[in-house]
Amino acid sequence: MTDGRAVHATDPRAGGPKGGRQAPQGSQKFVTFFLADEEYGIEILKVHEIIGMMSITRVPRTPTHVRGVINLRGKIIPVLDLRLKFLMPPTDDTDQTCIIVVQAAGGQMGVVVDRVSEVLAIDSDDIEETPSFGCEVNTDYILGVGRAGDRVKLLLDIDKVLSAGDVADMQSAAREPAAVQLQAA
Repeated sequence: MTDGRAVHATDPRAGGPKGGRQAPQGSQKFVTFFLADEEYGIEILKVHEIIGMMSITRVPRTPTHVRGVINLRGKIIPVLDLRLKFLMPPTDDTDQTCIIVVQAAGGQMGVVVDRVSEVLAIDSDDIEETPSFGCEVNTDYILGVGRAGDRVKLLLDIDKVLSAGDVADMQSAAREPAAVQLQAA
């Protein structure tokens, strides 16, 4: 991932359906990644590919967590920063920072993460319901909490992580003519 080459979810190195480890019966596969010291997971079926960081063109008048757009093999993809979306402090990109291109809310979008960890099969019995944090905390975007050995991973519903407003902002960013011209140049 750090060498800038894309790894498709169906690539044998990702343990996807075309090869690699087969998931045990009754388990689900997740691409796991870090934001700060916390580990998260997205269902592998939602992941289109993982790419190294590349130049992102900022689009004016978008929320802070919307980084902008990228030109991925001729297709304009909106990109958001999950750190900022989750109200975490910003950090500089490193050689491990990457973009996970996901299929969500009817289109492809990129999410910036600190680093990708692994593709992990989690047995259904090891996925707990999201605990209640009280009526003031919305946890609808969390599918559950996965246990893998002594580690805990927050499993995200990427469609719910991206609110309707985010989707509209990102679709608008992807259509922004100035961004397309800048990125194509």
